[in-house]
Amino acid sequence: MHLRTTESFWLLKNGLLHSYPSLQEDLAAEIIIIGGGVTGALISHALLNQGYEVVILDKRDAGQGSTAATTAMLQYEIDVPLYKLAGQIGEKEAVDCYRAGIEAIDTLAQLIHDEQIDCGFHKKQSLYYAHNKKAAGWLLKEYEIRNRYQLGVQWLTADEIHNSYRLKTYGGILSEKGASMDAYRFTQQLIYKNIRRGLRIFDHTFFEKIDYSPSGATIYLENGHKARCKRIVFCSGFETVHMFPEKTASLFSTFACVSECAIKVPPALSDVLVWNTEDPYLYLRTTDDGRLLIGGEDSQYNSGVLREQLKEKKSKRLLKKLNAVLPGVAFTEDFSWAGCFGSTKDGLPYIGTHTQYPGAYFVLGFGGNGITFSVQGMQLIQKLLTNEPDTLLYYYRFGR
Repeated sequence: MHLRTTESFWLLKNGLLHSYPSLQEDLAAEIIIIGGGVTGALISHALLNQGYEVVILDKRDAGQGSTAATTAMLQYEIDVPLYKLAGQIGEKEAVDCYRAGIEAIDTLAQLIHDEQIDCGFHKKQSLYYAHNKKAAGWLLKEYEIRNRYQLGVQWLTADEIHNSYRLKTYGGILSEKGASMDAYRFTQQLIYKNIRRGLRIFDHTFFEKIDYSPSGATIYLENGHKARCKRIVFCSGFETVHMFPEKTASLFSTFACVSECAIKVPPALSDVLVWNTEDPYLYLRTTDDGRLLIGGEDSQYNSGVLREQLKEKKSKRLLKKLNAVLPGVAFTEDFSWAGCFGSTKDGLPYIGTHTQYPGAYFVLGFGGNGITFSVQGMQLIQKLLTNEPDTLLYYYRFGR
């Protein structure tokens, strides 16, 4: 195997679309957002539209954290199946969270249309298939609860899946709502458009400490300057887990590789996101430039050095699993990469305030569908700032 790079496919495909200065002076703003990834782009967009003065600070180039590594399979499904989540937080509550994911995909589609963002966005179905007979039993149970609440699903037998997609499975759930996109390109374009509307962003900006108070926060930078704000919003995902005395999320590495262009796969696969019941699960989708992307093989090791050491081994395993479920596909690897992500016990994000940080807000879209959680965060952050209640804020609260 000859790997061309250690960088993600999205960075290589797009390059450094936009670059911004580091903060080299004192600054005062109404709201400062920590993190210039897809979450920070979405939250800053929402707040800017509400008339707030917004500044983004990031220690990397914009979008070069988890956003550059994500495969951007946009699904309403949460990493914890609905029937299991119902047992953890209640059936109505679990259904609310799943429905919020469906609405988030529609909201994102409308935003991309309104802003005319070219990011390879495509609406797709989602196929969640059983990888063995035992898994087929509980997956059918999952189908039944989703169908009971009319979440737009149908059960496909193993033969029906094979006839449509040539996949070897033990049956699965076909969901109507899903999508895919280039999240890195989306993030870069949305931030750039909002700069013209007054958004300010400073990258490669490092801070030593932050003082918090109900009236605002003061950020002390490594270069000696200060940034003051009335409210600070953390959109920095896995970078924040060390901040809390309680355990919020477990960090892990996930791996992905993408084929060369013009790979020959069953035509129906271009319109569906595919993932399975294995732990860790295998997932695959096509890209807008005619490639097949596969991912999974999650590992508890989240060191950057270890990720690179494991990458080739993980790629081989992914290809082996692909050949088992889609025999005969001629997958020639073009790029492979790895990234760090966080997962919570209930599969839900953390969006809200924390007693240890007065004046601070957190939008932390952990899990396999962190982008849809971030879209939900666009509405929830506005409610947080105006003390407006929302049931999702209760479900996503700290200390749950």
